[in-house]
Amino acid sequence: MYFQISGDPHPWPREEKIPATACALIVVDMQDDYCSPGYYIDRAGYDTRRLREPVAPIQRILPVARHSGLQVFYTRHARIPDDDRLDPTDMPFARTATRGEPGWQIIPALLPNATDTIIEKSTCSAFVSGELDRTLRDRGIRHLAFCGNTIDVCVHSTLRAAVDLDYECLLLADCCGAVNDSLHAWAIESVKVENGVFGTVANAEAFVNAFA
Repeated sequence: MYFQISGDPHPWPREEKIPATACALIVVDMQDDYCSPGYYIDRAGYDTRRLREPVAPIQRILPVARHSGLQVFYTRHARIPDDDRLDPTDMPFARTATRGEPGWQIIPALLPNATDTIIEKSTCSAFVSGELDRTLRDRGIRHLAFCGNTIDVCVHSTLRAAVDLDYECLLLADCCGAVNDSLHAWAIESVKVENGVFGTVANAEAFVNAFA
C-alpha cells in the first residue's frame, strides 16, 4: 500500500511510491510516569492533564497504522536500577521509575498489541540506549512518524537522532504532549524551520485521511 500524508512544510513520505511497510509509527514513553496522576510528572509539580491530551489522538491513529501496514514501535523509559549516585532524599525533583516499577508501565489506554515492538531505553533518545536503529534497519524501515511524551524531551531527542541517522521524520503535533504550551510550540516550530530541517509536521486527522 502506498500513501502520503499532507504535512508542513512538506508531505511525508516525500516520495509518492513508498510502501507502508517501509514506515513505522513510534509511540514515545506513554507511561504512567509521564501521563498519570501520582507518578513522576505529577510528583515533579506538573499538570498531568496536559500530558494525557495526546491519548485520544493516538488511540485514533494506532488502528489505522496497524491496519495499513505501518509497523508500530513503543519506547519505554526507565532509570537504570543501580544508578543511585544521588540520595533520593536530597533530590529537588521526582525520580523516574526503575524498570518493573509501577510508573514504568505503559498506560492501559494505549497498551501495545502482540504485533507491536517495545524498545526499552534509559536515555532521552531511543537511539542511544535502545535497539531501535538496528531493529528498524533489519526490517527495512526508513520513514518514521512520532507521537508521545514529552514532545520537547524524549520525542524530540529521538526524532533529532533519527534525522542524523538518515531517517525521514514526521511529527504528529496533536499526538504529543508537553508540560506547557510554549514548549509544545517550540518543538513544532524547530522541526519546520529551514524547510523542515528535522522533518515535517501533521496531525491525527491528516494521518487518518491519508489512509481513507
